[in-house]
Amino acid sequence: MTTPESVPAGREPHPPVLRLAWSPAMLGYDFGVGHPMSSDRLDLTVRLARGLGLLDGDDVEVVETDAADDALLERVHERAYVAAVRAASEHGTPDEHRGLGTRDDPVFAGMHEAAATVVGASVDGALAVWRGAAVHAVNVAGGLHHAMPGAAAGFCVYNDAAVAIRALLDDGARRVAYVDVDAHHGDGVQAVFWDDPRVLTVSLHETGHALFPGTGYAREVGGPHAEGTAVNVALPSRTSDAGWLRAFDAVVPAVLREFAPEVLVTQHGADAHQLDPLTSLRVSVDAQRVAAVRLHELAHELAGGRWLALGGGGYAVWDVVPRVWTHLVGVAAHRPVEPTTLLPSDWVDLVRTRYGRDPQHLMTDGHDGAYRPWSAGYDPADDLDRAVRATRAAAFPAMGLDADLD
Repeated sequence: MTTPESVPAGREPHPPVLRLAWSPAMLGYDFGVGHPMSSDRLDLTVRLARGLGLLDGDDVEVVETDAADDALLERVHERAYVAAVRAASEHGTPDEHRGLGTRDDPVFAGMHEAAATVVGASVDGALAVWRGAAVHAVNVAGGLHHAMPGAAAGFCVYNDAAVAIRALLDDGARRVAYVDVDAHHGDGVQAVFWDDPRVLTVSLHETGHALFPGTGYAREVGGPHAEGTAVNVALPSRTSDAGWLRAFDAVVPAVLREFAPEVLVTQHGADAHQLDPLTSLRVSVDAQRVAAVRLHELAHELAGGRWLALGGGGYAVWDVVPRVWTHLVGVAAHRPVEPTTLLPSDWVDLVRTRYGRDPQHLMTDGHDGAYRPWSAGYDPADDLDRAVRATRAAAFPAMGLDADLD
């Protein structure tokens, strides 16, 4: 694959380093008391980022964006599905055939507006980095990667990542790469672009044998016109930092470099963490910070810095998600937070008051982010290595890469 011959018009003279989408309206995306997808995750993240000074200064722009209109949503979603979401939102009408009113995706008042606001924020960030209005963009409310064109799934109503990527393509981008490090397979984004050679989807997740949505195996490599543009690493349950980072190292840089994206879109679900109640991976805040740093570096190396980073899953509401996503904001703002940084005392007091719990007091879990690189050799007796080797064997040849050497 070739390096881009052209890119959009030049950046503004001094665009902000980070465009962060945020407004209280995003807290409306909440399925109610007792549901894992609590909007407190977003509130606590933005409060923590502010408390650490990451949103101060002229190089960070915090913007309130408009909700996506139906025409924008329908670039990915079926018209009948958008109408069904509106009916659920306005009248409480369930449609279980379309995933609305299920245990995962219960109907709530304002569902359409809340979900469309998330989409609008991701599209705004994508076009800002593409058109040069910002170097990087972050939408921690985004990353709703399970939504399908005609159905809600896995806590996701509209697929903001897919709509943002479609908006980039419609605006002239020729190659967009999507990397998903959520513990769950990024199935909705993969499905939308399954047979589109302009989009590379890479997902690093817990095996579908153990975890929803039950997809994302190495053999899933793309449709007949886009073979090799879907790359899936199905990790063994209980994979920890060293294995998770080794798998990332073995697959992500090589396929991104070969694809040569003009824009990088990433999804940073924090549910791979060892404290997450819904998954069985054992990944620390520190390892997830390392992944954010590497993706940031790859965005600058390959895509002129054009990087849209999204949130996603993550259900350890106060102990994990705010720290992971605040590290992401820091990396994207070119103000990385030292892992040993103390959490602000007023933020800690807020968590104590709101939840009656004492949160972690540092931005680290005390892990060092060390791993054995893939170049050090393959161990056929190791479950993690076998999973990685299966991905490389399935996807690399279709991209023109050598599964053993690249």
